[in-house]
Amino acid sequence: MHRMIIDTDTAADDSFALLIGLLHPKAQLEAVTIVNGNVGFDQEIQNALITIEAAGRGGEVPVHPGARVPLVRDWVPASAHGDGKGNHDFPVPAQRPSAEGAAEAIVRIVNANPGEIEILAIGPLTNIATALFLDRELSKKVKHLWIMGGCDNSVGNVTAAAEYNFYVDPDAADIVLQAGFATTIVTWTLTLAQAWWDEQQIARIAEIPTSLAEFFLVLDAPTTAHNASVGVAGSSHPDSLTAMLIVEPELIRRSSDAFVAVETTSELTRGYSLMDHRADRSIPNARIIDEVDADGFFTSYCRLLAAGARERG
Repeated sequence: MHRMIIDTDTAADDSFALLIGLLHPKAQLEAVTIVNGNVGFDQEIQNALITIEAAGRGGEVPVHPGARVPLVRDWVPASAHGDGKGNHDFPVPAQRPSAEGAAEAIVRIVNANPGEIEILAIGPLTNIATALFLDRELSKKVKHLWIMGGCDNSVGNVTAAAEYNFYVDPDAADIVLQAGFATTIVTWTLTLAQAWWDEQQIARIAEIPTSLAEFFLVLDAPTTAHNASVGVAGSSHPDSLTAMLIVEPELIRRSSDAFVAVETTSELTRGYSLMDHRADRSIPNARIIDEVDADGFFTSYCRLLAAGARERG
């Protein structure tokens, strides 16, 4: 069983990752923490609560609001997600967010369970960096840190140099990567190659007769429409891929160790993730996922949607 905290800037694929933490039989989701990122912060909180209720887990997993802005920079929203919940009017969730902050919750849960908690960070790393300010020894007590972020020396999705999560708060990313966590990174580079679902795959999800599959289609629609408007079919699923690799590590086909650093001073290359794979030139601080079973990932996610929301006892 994988005990995890999911740190998220909840838009569509973040919600799809949350569903894995909420419903996969090998996942035990201890808490959800919210960080500045894709859409407005209060909307991110609501999106997480909506997802928890869609999974049939309302009131069972606490949602902790965290950093509303990056450490030292202005917030930069993402343009592809609409309001992050498919621009759909869902009922107001009965569950309310916790009064305890995200960084405080991370430190409390990890210290109560040293060596047992995996953190899945699928937004900017502001909350994780803030937790390190509260507990400088945190990295030694986290079982593993899984990061969706950066590019493996390739073109980003915000600028030619940078992927969104690292671009929004490069200072936090740099702090976290230097902190000594046992770290695995899923990059935008890998996403483009192996976590992009085309129109035929989305159509297969539309054939799944569950409310959870309907929920997926509603949330995914704005991203798919945005991509189509710029001449690209389908939608990307980096966050849910990262979540699925935690609970189904057999999907990992190839990985490599690298020294990873994030550019914080140059505006031209802000958020650039240097990934040095040269074993004779650098000391690795992260494992980079280079190849996955892409078909297996899609099949596993369809299985999750087909199983449907958990019945409340």
